[in-house]
Amino acid sequence: MANTRRAKPISRSRTAPGTSVHTIKVTLRGSHPPIWRRLEVPSATDLRQLHDLIQAAFGWEDYHMWAFETGRERYGVTDRELGIRNAESMRLDHIAPGIGARFGYTYDFGDDWEHDILVEAVADAEPGAAYPRCVTGRRACPPEDCGGIWGYEYLVEILADPGHEEHEERLEWLGLDSGDQFDPAAFDLAEVNTALSSFATILVQN
Repeated sequence: MANTRRAKPISRSRTAPGTSVHTIKVTLRGSHPPIWRRLEVPSATDLRQLHDLIQAAFGWEDYHMWAFETGRERYGVTDRELGIRNAESMRLDHIAPGIGARFGYTYDFGDDWEHDILVEAVADAEPGAAYPRCVTGRRACPPEDCGGIWGYEYLVEILADPGHEEHEERLEWLGLDSGDQFDPAAFDLAEVNTALSSFATILVQN
């Protein structure tokens, strides 16, 4: 079972270089009830890596374009026409150095899945602990290509209503036999941490 103990926030000046951890809450904007994940991530993670972690934590399939937004800059796969800079050139602790820092992440420029990211803590890594890890979260990730947050809400309504004219069509599209096979309230912490495990590293040895 994942360790859910929250480390006490500390000053960055007390944190040894390369051994600090950011606790971030990533929330899918516009979701009601909210869909979110709380992640503990090495502070030195670059934004290309952070993209991979968010994809794994939510269950996205990494099919589409994406970008982080700071308010002044955008980082993703370099695209001069769209004003997107190389995500590997910016680190998490540079874009959001302290508690309360916020920035955005958009996945799929068609459906526009916008995520709000809040830094909740910056702390020393626990000796022997592997990061990144998910501490907790709520609700299932929407299926890819379902039309953004409004399209997802409509999809949930259709799946819950066997009499809806689009019910069978949507079941076939999702590869489901019945609507109750997709539970929008489902969240499996162990499954998320398994998805993150391929990125895990121990920052401080015992």
